[in-house]
Amino acid sequence: MVLSGLFLLAGKPAQAKSTAWAPDALTARQQSIVTISALTARGDLPRLHKALADGLAAGLTVNEEKEVLVHLYAYCGFPRSLNGLNTLLKVLEERKAKGITDVVGKTASPITSTAPKYERGKKNLETLTGKPETGPKTGYSAFSPEIEVFLKEHLFADLFERDVLTFSERELVTIAALVSLGGVEPMLQ
Repeated sequence: MVLSGLFLLAGKPAQAKSTAWAPDALTARQQSIVTISALTARGDLPRLHKALADGLAAGLTVNEEKEVLVHLYAYCGFPRSLNGLNTLLKVLEERKAKGITDVVGKTASPITSTAPKYERGKKNLETLTGKPETGPKTGYSAFSPEIEVFLKEHLFADLFERDVLTFSERELVTIAALVSLGGVEPMLQ
């Protein structure tokens, strides 16, 4: 249901095999992460407003929802990320006016590693993909080595090292955004 809902949000037919997914595969929190990510990527602010409130009710903290929205800027840009953050602010103001006190949650721990960001990002990417980052660069990374550095240092070090969300939760954010954006099927691999 969530996966097919994600494909419906993206305007794509669900093509998942029935044996590859079960309706209870994602928790309510994870379903909220997927929905918030998809709606932010699409820029559907009215539905995002409701999804953010539903996410808080499903057990996401304010900082977890904030982290989802911050993570999304790397995939759908600052305009969508900032619109999402402003929508979250509105949701929180409305809930506060109704006397609802939301759990703020933990803030990201400082990153204390002194290892070079490129190497930390490379290691995180290897953990995520299960593949070593070895050999000569090809494709976009050979053509534009600077983007390879940006991806490793910023996306996979600066963002993925933040501990408010797990790697699995960040991957849910990423996949939901990419499916919702459409036209980026090679990235989904």
